[in-house]
Amino acid sequence: MSNVVKVEKQIGDKIISIETGKIAKQADAAVVVRSGDTMVLVAATSAPPRENIDYFPLSVDYREKLSAAGKFPGGFMKREGRPSTKEVLTARMIDRPLRPLFPDGYFNEVQVMVTVISADLENDPDILSMIGASAALAISTVPFQGPIGAVRLGRVDGQFVINPTHDQREKSDYNLILAGRRDAINMIEVDAKQVSEDIVAAGIELAHQSIVQICDLIDELTAKCGKQKQAYEIVWNQQVADEITAKYADEYAKAFQIVSKADRNAAVKAITDKLAEIYCVPAEGAKEASCSKIIMGRIVDAVQTKIVRKLAIQGKRLDGRGFEQVRPISCEVGLLPRSHGSSLFTRGETQALISVTLGTGQDEQIVDGLLEEYGQKFMLHYNFPPFSVGEVRPIRGPGRREIGHGALAEKALEQVMPDADKFSYTVKIVSEITESNGSSSMASVCGGTLAMMDAGIPVLNPVAGISIGMVSEEGKRVLLTDIIGDEDHFGDMDFKVAGTKQGITAIQLDIKATSLPHDIIVETLEKARVARLQILETMAGAISESRPELSVYAPKLISIKIDPELIGKVIGPGGKMIKSIQAKTGATIEIEDDGTICISCVNGTGHEEAKKMIQDMTEPPTVGKIYENARVVSIKEFGAFVEILPGVEGLCHISEIDDGYVKNVENVCKIGDLISVKLLLIDDQGRLKLSRKAALIQKKAEEKSGK
Repeated sequence: MSNVVKVEKQIGDKIISIETGKIAKQADAAVVVRSGDTMVLVAATSAPPRENIDYFPLSVDYREKLSAAGKFPGGFMKREGRPSTKEVLTARMIDRPLRPLFPDGYFNEVQVMVTVISADLENDPDILSMIGASAALAISTVPFQGPIGAVRLGRVDGQFVINPTHDQREKSDYNLILAGRRDAINMIEVDAKQVSEDIVAAGIELAHQSIVQICDLIDELTAKCGKQKQAYEIVWNQQVADEITAKYADEYAKAFQIVSKADRNAAVKAITDKLAEIYCVPAEGAKEASCSKIIMGRIVDAVQTKIVRKLAIQGKRLDGRGFEQVRPISCEVGLLPRSHGSSLFTRGETQALISVTLGTGQDEQIVDGLLEEYGQKFMLHYNFPPFSVGEVRPIRGPGRREIGHGALAEKALEQVMPDADKFSYTVKIVSEITESNGSSSMASVCGGTLAMMDAGIPVLNPVAGISIGMVSEEGKRVLLTDIIGDEDHFGDMDFKVAGTKQGITAIQLDIKATSLPHDIIVETLEKARVARLQILETMAGAISESRPELSVYAPKLISIKIDPELIGKVIGPGGKMIKSIQAKTGATIEIEDDGTICISCVNGTGHEEAKKMIQDMTEPPTVGKIYENARVVSIKEFGAFVEILPGVEGLCHISEIDDGYVKNVENVCKIGDLISVKLLLIDDQGRLKLSRKAALIQKKAEEKSGK
């Protein structure tokens, strides 16, 4: 019989429960986490290390089964396939706070698999998944140095809300996801509508209180059913490590202070290759080398890390800058003649080539997941080709890192998009990283802003992004503004902050240390603010405000609002009317259920023509108005029936056909002729009385008075 253990606690205004021992009992550990009717199954397993592995192979997978929400997958295939963008981003979000909490030298394979098994469409399963991953690892045999807690925080009407529902998140101006241990945090995700640093810091401090409660809950579960942790062996060669440190530390330190990335990498590689020849090749007469290549790799990485960190503490950054100095920046806009907007943003040896494409509602990205299907009108795609770092590797579509970096830049820029009723275009931004030496996602934010303004998008405010790093060594700590790649690799933190002059729009924090105290977060936010303002000033030199007009190659898009009851009239039987308008004008017409009509065309003035036709069709006929170009649709002995508006006809009696005597209507007009008529009367039955004679008389009077 299963030994089921369950713990629960109120977090905010919701009960979160963790249960183990009922499902997936052959995994090392498995838990079901529940809040409301949302439930996730999280299983953690481990295996012995692969031979000659030199990294920690943690893998995290998150999958949403649409059956959890009572839905079928959209499209032809009814079986879930490759992970969606939401699933990839959630898997990354689970992975990031877990990864620093495994012992150095532990190389066993660890896999965490999360499956959403029930979704109430109010409580997002992502936070429950992060809690479940921590709980499963905590009670497993894996030597996880947790637990961690995770919480979402929103701000609705100026009030903080712990784990808000989807509806509350839509109304929130500050959305935070926080993860960390009881003593401090180790992962931050933020999207915000230009919120100040003080509010961001206050939200982090409040949310951490809930993290402490969640850690208490997991500790309670571990006390009841936690397993003994695995013993593992750290393979090392201390003698070789000591020799390399003593003989080659100064040589490495000199190489690491070469300013150029390419030259620095070449110098460091030359030393490493020399060490491999000395220690990894058997000496003459010896049967074995002093050290294997795998152990040598671990030793070299440890030695390099210690050297770079020591240099940073001594105030010697790898490229010679001061702690708060931003790399040289250059900006250019409008360099791609056929793109609707473009920019080239270069900061040091990091460069992003950005293009903006404007489209209509038909170009929206349809997103099908646990929630109701919706159209995504703003998107940013980030690409990281191998040539950007001087490498050769196959291209197999965007990886998790590219999807994650693109999502961060997308969040940062989406906050300054105008309301859809003021700018109804679908916007796609593509960031091609053409050179990379750190902070390429923040370069995408800066370049994305420039390209949006070049495209004529009326952004609320320009956005810039910066990354702050940290090195803690020998009881000392330094913060590094605008870190380069090696400072990210050997340092403790990559704290990305994007925002405007008014406030923050996005944050992403990753740390290699186990946790980050609150006072460092506050200090980092201030350093990022100062650097951001400096970058925004430089960007303004390239373009200070959005262009007043869109590119001539962008589709022309206008929208009008009609009474929803008239939608059928605009569409016509079997779509006859709307097809006719599109054929005549060359415009594309999209109609929404609330009566909003979006009209677009690529060339010419077809959108304006279509707008007038729809307005004429949906506006009620006005007595006393002269209708030009009214079309004769049929002729009778007693007069002609004339269409003054699409689908709106009236009778022009033979006595009103001309200002003189008319014996036969066809002597004056024929079917298909375009004539001017005046609307004289709408009778009780809604019939229209028209007069060509009255229109002629009025025109003659106007011409005479004009003379």
